[in-house]
Amino acid sequence: MALDDPRRLIPRTDQLMALPPVRDARDRLSEGVLRALVRETQDRARRGELAPEDVEPAVLAALGSRSASTLTPVLNATGVVVHTNLGRAPLSAAAVEALRTAAGYVDVELDLGTGTRSRRGTAARAALLAACPPAEDALVVNNGAAALVLATTALAAGREVVISRGELVEIGAGFRLPELIESTGARLREVGTTNRTHLRDYAEAIGPETGCLLKVHPSNFRLEGFTAAVEVHELRTLARAHGVPLVADLGSGLLTPDPQLPGEPDAATALEGGADIVIASGDKLLGGPQAGLVLGASDVVARMTAHPLARAVRADKLALAALEATLAGGPVPVVRALHADPERLRERAERLAAAVGAPVVAHDGRVGGGGAPGVPLPGWAVRLPEAAAPLLRTGRPAVLPRVHDGACLLDLRCVPESDDDRLRAAVQAALAAPGVVDRADDVAGRAR
Repeated sequence: MALDDPRRLIPRTDQLMALPPVRDARDRLSEGVLRALVRETQDRARRGELAPEDVEPAVLAALGSRSASTLTPVLNATGVVVHTNLGRAPLSAAAVEALRTAAGYVDVELDLGTGTRSRRGTAARAALLAACPPAEDALVVNNGAAALVLATTALAAGREVVISRGELVEIGAGFRLPELIESTGARLREVGTTNRTHLRDYAEAIGPETGCLLKVHPSNFRLEGFTAAVEVHELRTLARAHGVPLVADLGSGLLTPDPQLPGEPDAATALEGGADIVIASGDKLLGGPQAGLVLGASDVVARMTAHPLARAVRADKLALAALEATLAGGPVPVVRALHADPERLRERAERLAAAVGAPVVAHDGRVGGGGAPGVPLPGWAVRLPEAAAPLLRTGRPAVLPRVHDGACLLDLRCVPESDDDRLRAAVQAALAAPGVVDRADDVAGRAR
């Protein structure tokens, strides 16, 4: 490096690490993160992107915007309520407060009255039983797939799981139920065909090797036309006659019927219909944290609880605290979004549209997360040029729109009304970018 090379003027690492704001930041950021931030800034200067005298201010600016987590808060303007890529259900205020409390020492497994060890998650279990009276007992594990693995392991390892071929579905991220179940050491006994399964198919398959009957709600697709399926209440007599447990994996987490989702199965109805065990997810229609919910007969839940695998898939104190607060607290964001008033959504959309000079179009939201496939949630969206979408996603705040039919659609169903001003500012910033507004007239014309 030449003696007159300006890169020789770049501040040394030890000088930058000794700056008072950097030293103070050690309370919230690790030494490794701070050094990486300093190195990244120095590298920018070495590439000529920064003048040497700008390195220190750049380090301090980067320090102010850096947090220990790289997760970015997002305004969900897609109209999809349970959005898997955005972490599924947003937590209620009560659940968020419960997380703060549970972050310290809490009596998750302790009876403070006697000072002795207690059953883990007693309060969350009680809240579940109160919310779903037909259940005799409950167990919480870390997600829905874990609950299914635990059920098939505890009830049918080395034996057969009888299931309809039409219910051997693939779930998120390419995981397939047949492979998931077979990984437990259970053997699949497929009955019926893809489109039609009858009660006699189950009856003919049950034998000495049967560990359980499994009924799986397909969740994220619908099979229509020449079809037949056996419902839980029809399987009850068969299961009782042969003394085998009947397991119903509902997936979506609905505990009681919801008139807004008439075709969506719920835990209470399945248990009343004869299921010994119902499996559901806590972070879908229930609107809580990621959790696998097991509800049902006390003797079958006890078999699952006593299995060694239960320890490996148990929920942590944060999930238990958030789950209890979800059930015992006020209305959750998922429920509010599902039951949002279309007229109020239109008023909010029109207010945003007027502020940014864009049209409002009818738009159907979706439940998402595999719940109520094909069920529309009527609402409205602000239609923007498609070029605004990447700018919204990478702006501050980050906004995720729906890109469809050559346009960027903003559905306010899942955006808290308190964030309407932030959303408006984000849209105005995106539309102010070069080349975006030039396409607005074309988009408005297609909307008409």
